[in-house]
Amino acid sequence: MGFRLGAILFSLILIGESFLASSSTRHNDTDSWVRSRIDALVIAARAAFENDDDLPPYQKLLKSIVRTIRVRALLRDEKFTNRYRNFLDYVQEASFDQLPGHELGFSSSDRQYFAETKQYTEIPDFLLNQRFLHAVSRSETLEKAKDFLRQINLSKDPAERLLFFSYTSRHLGTPDNDDSLKRLLIVVPGDSGKGIPEKWVQFGVTDPKAKVRIRNVSVVASVPDDKGTFDTYFKDFFRIYRRNGSIGLRGRWELGEGDDNCVRCHKSGVLPIFPEEGSVSPQEESTVAEVNKRFLSYGTPRFGRYLNDNKFGPGLGSATARQRNLRFGDGFDQTPVGRAMNCAECHQREQLGALNWPVDPVVINSYIKEGKMPFGNPTDASVRREIREKLIEEYFATDDSMPGILKSWLLGKTEQYSSSN
Repeated sequence: MGFRLGAILFSLILIGESFLASSSTRHNDTDSWVRSRIDALVIAARAAFENDDDLPPYQKLLKSIVRTIRVRALLRDEKFTNRYRNFLDYVQEASFDQLPGHELGFSSSDRQYFAETKQYTEIPDFLLNQRFLHAVSRSETLEKAKDFLRQINLSKDPAERLLFFSYTSRHLGTPDNDDSLKRLLIVVPGDSGKGIPEKWVQFGVTDPKAKVRIRNVSVVASVPDDKGTFDTYFKDFFRIYRRNGSIGLRGRWELGEGDDNCVRCHKSGVLPIFPEEGSVSPQEESTVAEVNKRFLSYGTPRFGRYLNDNKFGPGLGSATARQRNLRFGDGFDQTPVGRAMNCAECHQREQLGALNWPVDPVVINSYIKEGKMPFGNPTDASVRREIREKLIEEYFATDDSMPGILKSWLLGKTEQYSSSN
């Protein structure tokens, strides 16, 4: 699949670059060039959604489009920019992570982002205690880490007490080890009235008897406002296991170990926790429910001034019933699968954030496969596979007679879609 896609996209890139070659045709062929780029981009995005190994060809194509826009000075053409505003906004916002020093995918450089958001993403001092850091680093001593947190809670008012539990992730490894799934999550309450962020601090925990210890610690900070939205800030840290036995913590980026595009995973800002079944102790199950309830109380996610998520367009499940029936047959919207394709009832920009590309398919596929999303819908595995397949087809279709959500939006045909069914 990867080789075939690469060959197809290489041909499409050459076709796109030929737009530059002839001065006699380039003015007349602008529309056809845009349409061919949109088709190629959607095809590449779908391939990358299906297989992460196909992400590089998508990125290469995106880079080619950006280069053509720059060389042809298309942004100076007012008629062109008015006609293809969605396409141009999308390409600009989606290509930030290709700029040097912009691995996070934001308009500001990673250096600037981390400097300006340090006040939100610093790890609380009490979690830097050496006794705690040693205990939380291994499964065998994890209960001692929890005892440390329980002692802290004894001196706090109920509203200020830490929420914490350990669990096994269903789908995501840590940045330093894809196979590491054990976690300790600590929610540190904030105070929106005082501008103090609420922090979700997650420690990767080394598996029993494993020799190589997990280093990752992630911080996701939530800063609610009085408008029903909240800004989200991210940072990954790595533990440093020193020869003298002490444990230090430094930013993954500061250590020169790169970073990831944050919003690709965190479309909703903070992710709800759906642990591997049986991995949470009975005593902590109520805490999981309380943490997820807290996530729902934050409001609509935003990412400060660093990303305009509106420029990515509508997301999965945002087709109207009429469009859905035209694509899959009369009455399809009333079938169990059709009724379940309701992602956009919650996942739209003014609620939990649209599930638009670029997005991490691992999270979405896992939630659908395991029956966690969509809520209250069929649990049969074959039905859930069909839900996933049709959501993908509906979003990534490139047929001119029945374009999918992404292509339609890039072409400016937004009237075909709504925020929910």
